[in-house]
Amino acid sequence: MQYLHTMVRIRDIDESLDFFCNKLGMVETRRMENEKGRFTLIFLAANDDEAQAKETKAPLLELTYNWPGEDGKTEDYQGGRNFGHLAYRVDNIYETCQKLMDRGVTINRPPRDGHMAFVKSPDGISLELLQKGESLPPQEPWASMENTGSW
Repeated sequence: MQYLHTMVRIRDIDESLDFFCNKLGMVETRRMENEKGRFTLIFLAANDDEAQAKETKAPLLELTYNWPGEDGKTEDYQGGRNFGHLAYRVDNIYETCQKLMDRGVTINRPPRDGHMAFVKSPDGISLELLQKGESLPPQEPWASMENTGSW
């Protein structure tokens, strides 16, 4: 068995790509428009997985955008946390969280332990960020930062 991808539904392609690519650093590997089915699939790879993902088409995150209905509205997806979460390993949890905060992303669960943090995509999908290797020593402002919202 080989892990291929995780699919999440999104409401706004530009907003989602800004979050996943511009803020989180993922890379779009391919896109598929299905006019008959009225949807767009966008496949993203973590930057460290890009070469492997282009060759094997895994591991990937599939963003599914269902086109607006006859009323011109897209479905409003609720309960992103019910999905669970996506998890990504990062080289430095503190630098990653600071970079995300500088780009306007709320850190819902700060990396107080030097190991784990949570953020949410624009569609409410929880992303767990895990420190590569051993936990980093606790440091401020993270050690005393409170949780924000749900994660």
